Amino acid sequence: MKRFAILALCALVLGSLATGAFAQTTDMKALIAAAQKEGQLTVIALPHNWVNYGEMIEKFSAKYGIKINELNPDGSSAEEIEAIKANKGNKGPQAPDVIDVGLKFGPEAVKEGLLMPYKVSTWASIPNEVKDKDGYWYGDYYGALAFEVNTDIIKNVPKDWSDLLKPEYKGKFALAGDPRISNQAFLTVLAASLANGGTVNDLKPGLDYFAKMNKAGNLVPLIAVTGTVASGETPITIEWDYNALANRDTLAGNPSIQVVIPATGVVAGVYIQAISAYAPHPNAAKLWMEFLYSDEGQTIWLKGYGHPVRFNDMAKRGVIPAELAAKLPPASAYAKAVFPTLEQQIAAGKAVAENWDKIVGANIQKK
Repeated sequence: MKRFAILALCALVLGSLATGAFAQTTDMKALIAAAQKEGQLTVIALPHNWVNYGEMIEKFSAKYGIKINELNPDGSSAEEIEAIKANKGNKGPQAPDVIDVGLKFGPEAVKEGLLMPYKVSTWASIPNEVKDKDGYWYGDYYGALAFEVNTDIIKNVPKDWSDLLKPEYKGKFALAGDPRISNQAFLTVLAASLANGGTVNDLKPGLDYFAKMNKAGNLVPLIAVTGTVASGETPITIEWDYNALANRDTLAGNPSIQVVIPATGVVAGVYIQAISAYAPHPNAAKLWMEFLYSDEGQTIWLKGYGHPVRFNDMAKRGVIPAELAAKLPPASAYAKAVFPTLEQQIAAGKAVAENWDKIVGANIQKK
């Protein structure tokens, strides 16, 4: 395998890895039998084009014969947490078994007693920096925020945040979530702040930036999704690079999509997995986690351009297909990336939620 420049980045961001020895002995036969007896797994907020979750869901269901019930595919991290809270006493189809949320939501959910601890068999190869020591949550993949541009409509592709304020982009830009509740969207505000003289602890410049964009009419008050980008309703958005790259592949030139990591204000972030403390199908949930954190599951995320959390361990053992490693953006694209700490993300999410309406005044909604 010739191309592993990304390894240096992973090592820098995630720290040193454990040896890969199992953290516990899992009786997989018993777990599979118990999960199959339950017969179903309920997931939430997993769009099929988000880090290749479509293939992940299909492969898991086919491998174990377990039906997957999918809730609110385009939901936010906050909506996932609220779904657990709203269904504490409900064992029906609206109660999620597992969640995939932004880093800051894990510790908050633990404090509220919403999560069930479980350490997967590959626990030791997950960096300590991105997992709860007791197994309540653990990092799964990370990426950087990037511009996604429909170039059939936008001929002059923006390269940096300052470009998006230009009159030529009036009515052309939309966020990929409601910044008051979406992890991806409030980190977008943080990125704009970095690009405009702010810091990870000072989001006022980012909020002021979006206030200017809104006043200029450049900000469309819709949550951008693949369909609105493709139709031209929201031809420019910013989202995780793995989603933008997957959309580019899915649309296959109809329309043409260009993905740009901005010249300044580059923010990267880790998402995490967890099992609901009220999961109606706890064994299916545990089996899902075993699948996600197996080499097979991690490779499926890699196919969706996500940087899986066990990348270094797999690379060390030579089990990453060379053609997948070659499709990753070069490490140089992430050279200026800032990875906000857990504490910084929590503070940023609170700051945006409390100040978005009074400073920006744009009510970002689903179509």
